[in-house]
Amino acid sequence: MRQKKFRTMLQARSLLPHAKLTSRVRFVSFAVHLDGMKHMKAIFCDRYGAPEQLRLVNLPAPVPRRGQVLVRVHATTVNDYDWSMVTGRPRIYRLFFGLLRPRRPIPGMELAGTIKALGPGASQWKVGDAVFGDVSNGGLGTFAEFVAVPATELRRIPDGLSFEQAAALPHALELAYQGLFDVGRLQHGERVLLNGGGGGVGTFALQLAKQRGCTVWGVDTGPKLEAMTALGFDHVIDYRQQDFTRMGERFDLVLDTRTKRSAGELARALTPNGRYVTVGGDPGRLIALLFARWFGRSNMRILSLKSNKDLDELAPMLSSGELKPVIDGPYPLSDAPRLIRYFGEGRHTGKVVMVISPS
Repeated sequence: MRQKKFRTMLQARSLLPHAKLTSRVRFVSFAVHLDGMKHMKAIFCDRYGAPEQLRLVNLPAPVPRRGQVLVRVHATTVNDYDWSMVTGRPRIYRLFFGLLRPRRPIPGMELAGTIKALGPGASQWKVGDAVFGDVSNGGLGTFAEFVAVPATELRRIPDGLSFEQAAALPHALELAYQGLFDVGRLQHGERVLLNGGGGGVGTFALQLAKQRGCTVWGVDTGPKLEAMTALGFDHVIDYRQQDFTRMGERFDLVLDTRTKRSAGELARALTPNGRYVTVGGDPGRLIALLFARWFGRSNMRILSLKSNKDLDELAPMLSSGELKPVIDGPYPLSDAPRLIRYFGEGRHTGKVVMVISPS
């Protein structure tokens, strides 16, 4: 019971990649006709360590169970989950990934692809539908040509979007949207700071905040700063040069993807009615924020992500081009070890996208 309560506390998306990690990957003989294909290429991780130890292997393709669909993955992305699952760091995550080795050997939590087969009860889709989604609630393993996932975890790709664009949307866009509006209660014309502004969440949050007439600061470093200025940030801050909590600036809303500071330090950057929302960062700092809320810091919140919740609502903005993913890539699946390293070192801009099966 104590372990269950601890897991519930950590399943704010920012503390633990929100995934059901209790069951092992199930590879079985492929019983559904699929253009004569019974096997698939996949990135395989059977031990914790450097990303360079990952292997591209051939495995049996999975069979969709009740309520699942089989998706041919055309594009996927690299996320924090993949870095933690491959490296086993922070070590606290091994309680959920597996103490000695990953329980699930194929990384990946986002996809865009086409449905190739339906499991029993998955009647809301048909073979050939183009779908996308964050599938971490019910089926991981998108660094593969095929994956079987719950039908309820998928959404129809908005008109006019490529598979590469669609794959870049679900996780980061939902973190940005729910962080700004569901939890952050963003208002028109406010002063907003995005810590980690050059990544996937930051580039989506910038677009959403600018649509509300906000003035937006972005914190990051390196070549990303120039890209952030070109994307439309009003001010950019190099965290290697300046600490945004000590600049004397005050913000109505801070959306943080990194969370490496104490509640007291963060409070210095907020206006009297300012709000702080984190979507990820150092586990120790995040746990400290939970305690800070219990002791009066009610304006400091940790987002608990509801995967794919708003994607249908946002589809018109995506189809019209009013909201666009910033894509780093696309790259081939064979580049996955290098890209996980690249992502883990924070050198990417926007979403790192890999193409797996040609569309």
